[in-house]
Amino acid sequence: MLRTLATAFAALAGFAFGSFLNVCLARWPQGESVALPGSHCRNCNRMLAWWENVPLASWVALRGRCRTCQAWIGFRYPLVEFAVGALWAIVAWNSASIAATGDLAAAATHAFGGMIFYWLLIALAALDAEHLWLPDWLTLPGIALGIVYTLAGAYLRAHGPGILQSASMAVLHSALSTAIAILFAAGIILLIRGIYWLISRREGIGLGDAKLMAMLAAWLGISRALLALGLGVVLGALAALVLLALPAARKTEDGWSATKLPLGTFLCVGGIAASLWGNEMIAAYLHWTGFR
Repeated sequence: MLRTLATAFAALAGFAFGSFLNVCLARWPQGESVALPGSHCRNCNRMLAWWENVPLASWVALRGRCRTCQAWIGFRYPLVEFAVGALWAIVAWNSASIAATGDLAAAATHAFGGMIFYWLLIALAALDAEHLWLPDWLTLPGIALGIVYTLAGAYLRAHGPGILQSASMAVLHSALSTAIAILFAAGIILLIRGIYWLISRREGIGLGDAKLMAMLAAWLGISRALLALGLGVVLGALAALVLLALPAARKTEDGWSATKLPLGTFLCVGGIAASLWGNEMIAAYLHWTGFR
């Protein structure tokens, strides 16, 4: 019963924080304050009534349009709210199972860490999809928070009465492996970026993608970060095939090959999948290839 209530509360909180994230996503690219003025229509500037700010429900009730000027609100708003709410609910459900074992510190770390991680990924995915922008003031703190989360997890797993030295060694080992994972993950993107530039003499991958990969490695470890990269590349390739099939893309001056794709968005989606099912996917792959 408590697990169900905690999950429902986390979902509602996720919807609310997803709604706030939508405000951020609309205002950050314009350099506007996320606090003032209050929520308003971006087209006619009318201040919204309270009932127009209810996550998910308001968008459905308004049929995705401003009730004054009928401007299209966009699918991003309900998608972001639903994604944050659903992911936070999953985090709460899993954290409650950890708490049931009596390890409340680990449960709290998993809950708060997971919620921050998914909120960051949804924010970065939306910003890159709409603006091809992965701001440093999200990715760099994300790396730092991932390091703290990983080291805290290592400490909690190893700490216990009479084994403080072992816990210290576990944290030291985790710090070293995390640093290597971050450098390796970012280095892969930088290597691909460099090779592409040597071949085409133009930039193909932004530095923000390298920092995002470093963030994924800090939170997920190198194996699941590489899985996120693989999934992201596959999703990007599928998106490119869809673009190739569109007549409008072939009519551009430089052709469809010059179309910029939001790799960061695909990496974020891959990161979410890797965090939820990464261990199972890696185990299945190793079993299929005969390595295990």
